[in-house]
Amino acid sequence: TYVRMYVCMYVCMYVCMYVCMYVCMYVHTYVHTYVDTYVHTYVHTYVDTYVDTYVHTYVHTYVHTYIHTYIHTYIRTYIHTYIHTYIHTYILIHLHLYCR
Repeated sequence: TYVRMYVCMYVCMYVCMYVCMYVCMYVHTYVHTYVDTYVHTYVHTYVDTYVDTYVHTYVHTYVHTYIHTYIHTYIRTYIHTYIHTYIHTYILIHLHLYCR
């Protein structure tokens, strides 16, 4: 009876260990397969779709709006103010000196 109890305990422990190991391996494989696939598929798609769209829409719009506005406002103002003033001043001085 003592030997029988010992064998029963040993078999039960072995079966429990085997089942636990199998379950752990299955769950681990599930995590590395499903979640990894999820990360590489869904999140990658999210990054390639949403963020790429964000970059091409928001940033592109920023570049075409803000910087284009900068070019048309600041630089154009510079051209129309500084250079125009320079041309009017330089030509007027030369005309004034020439006509003297």
